[in-house]
Amino acid sequence: MYDIAPLARFGGLVATDLREVTSDPTALDSSGFWAVVADFEGRLVCARFGEVRREPPPAPVTAAWRGPAAGDWTSSLDRAAYMAGVQRIREHIAAGEVYQANLCRVLSAPLPDPAAADVDALGALLARGNPAPYAGTVRLPAHGVEVATASPELFLRRRGRIVESGPIKGTGRTAADLLEKDHAENVMIVDLVRNDLGRVCATGTVTVPALCAVEEHPGLVHLVSTVRGELADGAGWPALLAGTFPPGSVTGAPKSSALRVIDTLETVPRGPYCGGIGWVDADRGIGELAVGIRTFWIDRAAWSGPLLRFGTGAGITWGSDPEREWDETELKASRLLALASSRPYSTR
Repeated sequence: MYDIAPLARFGGLVATDLREVTSDPTALDSSGFWAVVADFEGRLVCARFGEVRREPPPAPVTAAWRGPAAGDWTSSLDRAAYMAGVQRIREHIAAGEVYQANLCRVLSAPLPDPAAADVDALGALLARGNPAPYAGTVRLPAHGVEVATASPELFLRRRGRIVESGPIKGTGRTAADLLEKDHAENVMIVDLVRNDLGRVCATGTVTVPALCAVEEHPGLVHLVSTVRGELADGAGWPALLAGTFPPGSVTGAPKSSALRVIDTLETVPRGPYCGGIGWVDADRGIGELAVGIRTFWIDRAAWSGPLLRFGTGAGITWGSDPEREWDETELKASRLLALASSRPYSTR
């Protein structure tokens, strides 16, 4: 039987001894150490733990994780449907309804042995095979949360009154693959994130210390920018989440219009994919939430039996080529699904 003890792990921190679980974001400004998982659709789970210690990521334990067979992955949008969705977004852009929108799909595969499916063991595999700056695991099976992320993207970092976001837009195998379209997309989303932070930050404090920096990650490169501001008087985590969620890099611009387009084209909820995953130390006034990309979650309530799910997507602009965008979603998924399956990845 897999370990069901509640746990959260972020980098070199591990939290145990679960004390309470709430959906109220005001708790994040109270006291204690909190693990946070916010679904793209708005469900928020905040879990306070009584013990937090420094501990290196565990070595992978084969018996604790038996992943899906490589050929068992299915996609909520197949290649033809995804490419048609890209073209539909281009039509919305031509009509002036949006400038950019993210189109995502959810991959699912049955767990061959649900009793040997410890999401923390999956997290250990990801930490070894795909190191990421915002890697984490949250295991709260009684609350329907079993998530392992290898996210490269910062959603929100808070240090006292200073907040920062690190939107990613632009992906390639190498820096030479990045196009002018990728740079334009990044700049559009930086402007959106500036506006989001501007809703909760003091006037004149929002800046962009870095724009379109190239970052290398396992198997690919990204364009990453940094947006920073100082929270306005009286603003805390509730206002910060209300003003910025869901993350702009995984929605589009304008955000409200992009969300409407997404709702018409995507066939299943994103869940923790494209949401926010991380931790908050309320006693010290600090915290760090990743954008929930490169993220797995276990769905034990699926009607067909327990499933492992994973999301992948791409930002679509007028300059997008449907086939290239499909290929980008495959690139983002291939390495991680191979690790979870412990075999080469394939989609049907």
